[in-house]
Amino acid sequence: MKHLKEYKLWEQSRELASEQEEFLNQYVKGSWRINSEGLVDVEGDFNCSSKKIVSLNGIRFGAVSGDFHCNKNQLISLKGAPEKVGGNFHCSYNQLISLGGAPREVGGDFDCHNNQLISLKGAPREVKGNFHCHWNQLTSLEGAPREVRGNFDCRGNQLTSLEGAPQEVGGDFDCHNNQLTSLEGAPQEVGGGFYCSENQLTSLEGAPREVRRYFHCYRNQLTSLEGAPQEVGGNFDCSENQLTSLEGAPREVGGNFDCNMNPISDQTMELICQKMMENPEMEYGAILASLQNRIPQEDWEKLDKSSLDKMSQSRKRVYGMLGGIGGI
Repeated sequence: MKHLKEYKLWEQSRELASEQEEFLNQYVKGSWRINSEGLVDVEGDFNCSSKKIVSLNGIRFGAVSGDFHCNKNQLISLKGAPEKVGGNFHCSYNQLISLGGAPREVGGDFDCHNNQLISLKGAPREVKGNFHCHWNQLTSLEGAPREVRGNFDCRGNQLTSLEGAPQEVGGDFDCHNNQLTSLEGAPQEVGGGFYCSENQLTSLEGAPREVRRYFHCYRNQLTSLEGAPQEVGGNFDCSENQLTSLEGAPREVGGNFDCNMNPISDQTMELICQKMMENPEMEYGAILASLQNRIPQEDWEKLDKSSLDKMSQSRKRVYGMLGGIGGI
């Protein structure tokens, strides 16, 4: 570590105490200097993680060219944190209840997971890497960045809504293990996977229209797949719900389609799913009609047949419904 002094006359209030200089010399990997505004700029990294510190020692940071790590401490505030970080900013595993004082700009990841946050107000508006705010006490995503180029992880909170979520996520969006009853407010563009399992969802309305990797909505209370993305590049998992219909399910799935452990038997659900994948343009009611003679009576009685009921008598005849002929 090197301390570079500028050749200027400094006001006494802009000078650092000896213990502050010692603090910087201990935790800066690179060099530091006091800028014209009295803030400490770091050329390199700052890392005070796992040191049991309760504050940044009264130092006010300006710009840090590399990473800033203050995680695994006993911080209750980010007062004095840098305004700009060129690399990653990690403040996880502290006792933060607010992101007030957090950097406005982060060139890499922003990680504030495992704190006691109840709000994301104060978070940077744009994060060029991943944004991790999981395992906090968040009830809202208001204040979250508008754009995250990497993954956005808000799992394990107390969210009931996704209002305030970033609208553009370049990687995965993970909101599983919350208390969500709706996906309204979810990003409509997700470059990776979308994980909303283990919530209290009864509908997928508001979900992204296209997901390039996995879409997991298992262990909810879904009775319908209306609102699901129509294109999923990886696996689609809607198992362990209350589904009596696959209407609204994606017709293009690049990986596995898992709809097991619902009120309808796994065999019947897989039969319907297979027919849907083979006939992406076929209406759901017509799919049911074509499979009637292959579906056990017990399952047939449980199935939601509202789309079938809307079909005209003449169209039902095409699929053998009225004469009991069975599938096509």
